[in-house]
Amino acid sequence: MMDKNKIEKAVKMLIEAIGEDINREGLKETPERVARAYEEILSGYGQNADVPLSKTFDSPSGELVLEKDITFSSTCEHHLMPFFGKIAIAYIPNGKVVGLSKLARTVEIYAKRLQLQERMTDQICEAVYRNLNAKGVMVVCEGEHTCMTSRGIKKAGTKVMTYSIRGDIPNDLKNTVLALVVK
Repeated sequence: MMDKNKIEKAVKMLIEAIGEDINREGLKETPERVARAYEEILSGYGQNADVPLSKTFDSPSGELVLEKDITFSSTCEHHLMPFFGKIAIAYIPNGKVVGLSKLARTVEIYAKRLQLQERMTDQICEAVYRNLNAKGVMVVCEGEHTCMTSRGIKKAGTKVMTYSIRGDIPNDLKNTVLALVVK
């Protein structure tokens, strides 16, 4: 559970370290606002992807299921800055499927933590594979990192692509998924 008091103290110290007046009208309530914002943007802690992924339905189909353009926003653990983008989850069922909203909920659970895009992609893939006992799972993530676009090298519009695979996804199916997802 987050300690909002510690967050507020840390934000106050940061504002003072920058050289700002913490008592200035626009900054008086900033520590509280930031603590509430962190509670929301880092709400994935304490949540378990096994819960939404446990709601499954029998399905005789062994054909590919693909949900794409699942938007996310996350927080880079290196700079505490946002990164955001889209995720696609493809899986080959092994007798059961999950409600589509549960895939999006799984993305949210892992995105709402301090993250690396590579780790988040892998965590989502592993959770879907393990919980659905799928024959194969492929997760493709495209992200834009503000730690790279608004500071440092400042290359706005630069995207990072990551993907993770579990189980058996034939090469022709991998290529199909990538063709459907990557524009």
